[in-house]
Amino acid sequence: MAQLRRSSLKQLLQAGIQLLRTGEGEGGTGLWGWGRNGQRRWFAVAPLSPVALGYNGVMELPRISAPVLEAWMARLLRCAARTGRCGEIPVAAVMLDGRGRCIGWGSNRREQHADPLGHAELVALGQAARLHGDWRFNQCTLLVTLEPCPMCAGALIQARVGRVVFAAGDPKRGALGGCLDLATDPSAHHTIEVHGGVLALQASQQLSGWFRLRRQR
Repeated sequence: MAQLRRSSLKQLLQAGIQLLRTGEGEGGTGLWGWGRNGQRRWFAVAPLSPVALGYNGVMELPRISAPVLEAWMARLLRCAARTGRCGEIPVAAVMLDGRGRCIGWGSNRREQHADPLGHAELVALGQAARLHGDWRFNQCTLLVTLEPCPMCAGALIQARVGRVVFAAGDPKRGALGGCLDLATDPSAHHTIEVHGGVLALQASQQLSGWFRLRRQR
C-alpha cells in the first residue's frame, strides 16, 4: 500500500474501518489514500479484522483475567506500603498496554516533590505517555489502589484510557462512582470501562491503618 499522508491517517483509518465492516467502496474492500503523485486514489486491500486497526469502539478492549488483575494489584499494594513509609498517602498505580505490559507506573509524591499534581495516576500517566509516544490510551488499562479523585479521573478521560481498575472505593472524593461519576457525566467525551473492588479489603485496611498512625503522631 502506498504511504498515506500522516496528517489524515487517523481519518482514513476510521473511514477504512467502516468500509471494511460494510464492504463498500470502489473495487471492493479498501480505503481512500494518496498515491506518490499526490492524487487521491482508492487502495484495495485484503479483508482485515477491525482488531488490526486498533481503534476504540471498533476493537474490543483486551480482556484481563481476574488472577492477573489481582496479581498486579498486590504488587501495587506493596509499592503503596513503601510510599506510605515515606510519608505519602499510600497509593500506587500502573498503566498496562493492550498486551498487558507495564508502560508506566507511579505512586503518590506530593510531599516529596511539593507537587500538587503528584498523584499516583498522573505520575503513571505521564510516564506511560513518554514511553507510549502518544497521549491516547484507548486500548490501555490503568490500575490504582484507590478510586481516582476528580483531578485524576478527568485526566484519565482526557487521555482516552480504555479501562480503569481500582481497589478501594472513595465515597468522599472518588470520581468514578464514589461521590460522583465523571465517566458517565454528560460532559465526558470518552467512555471508560470502570471496575472497582479488586483487593478492596486489603487496600482499605492499608489506607485506614496509615491514617490511624498519622493521627496518633
